[in-house]
Amino acid sequence: MSEISKYMSISIDTIARIFGIEKSNITSVMGADIPAAGGGDRGIFGGGGGPASNVIEYITISTTGDATDFGDLITGNRANNTSGMSNGASDRGIVAAGAFPASGDWNSIEYVTISVTSNSIDFGDLTSNKYEMANTSNGVNDRGIFAGGYTPGTLNVIEYITVSTTGDATDFGDLTVSSIPEAVSNATNNRAVFAAGAASNIMDYITISTTGNAADFGDQTTTDRYYFASTDNGTNDRGIFAGSFSAGTANSIEYITITSLGNGTDFGDLLSKRGYIGGGTSNRSNNRGVFAGGHDWELASNVNIIEYVTISTTGNSTDFGDLSSNRNTMSGCSNA
Repeated sequence: MSEISKYMSISIDTIARIFGIEKSNITSVMGADIPAAGGGDRGIFGGGGGPASNVIEYITISTTGDATDFGDLITGNRANNTSGMSNGASDRGIVAAGAFPASGDWNSIEYVTISVTSNSIDFGDLTSNKYEMANTSNGVNDRGIFAGGYTPGTLNVIEYITVSTTGDATDFGDLTVSSIPEAVSNATNNRAVFAAGAASNIMDYITISTTGNAADFGDQTTTDRYYFASTDNGTNDRGIFAGSFSAGTANSIEYITITSLGNGTDFGDLLSKRGYIGGGTSNRSNNRGVFAGGHDWELASNVNIIEYVTISTTGNSTDFGDLSSNRNTMSGCSNA
């Protein structure tokens, strides 16, 4: 064990950012051998619908088992697809928006420290009332992105925050289409890809550290993949999308290579035909992706299922455990 890691349990990326040095120079500058690290291994799920919930719970992604209570969101009944992201190993998770009829809190952003169980804390506001947005970040580079959504009527707006601070979101640019999308990124490599929903198979991309309008990436394998889940393996460069609004394709998973423009490719199948999933996250470069909750089209009810895949391979998902209750469209993020 290095002299520094005896006393500090933080990632190499975080150390480099704090001291303003390149990762490759840490050993010579600090006089210590710092091992590579992939960040944390905790995933959290917040809010959700059916019934509407303010619950936050967590899992250890590299294991299997049922979710455990973490705390509560500030605003109760955060249904209809809350949006979550994090700054990875820097350990802050964000939950934004979500709406319940007449709730009046559609623009709020809240945060937690992922490694510490607690209730959420106010962060700031989105640029307008909305929900069902895509959300992602460039990890420890500290920029979080929200895109698209519903208000009512689908939106094409992209906005951003600095995850480690607090404050209101700022305009970034526009998607090529108005949609209810999902998003993945290759973390510190700075590309985000948005897979459109609401009867569109279009995928767009942006460079997260800049601002500007999105550009065309390629197409999904289906035009009815919305109210679905997404996650990625960060700098390993693969994004995956799972589930569907349509019962006909609702067990399908597809993948993309984030740095390469192109269409989605079949990955495998979920355990059942599910839509309104929302809760996707991963331990990023450690390659496990998890999907939680959703609406099972064959059972005609919401479920508490958590399942997992190895993102760098292809294949069907495997049972992980259960949420504390049946619900859909909650947000997911991790400290990886």
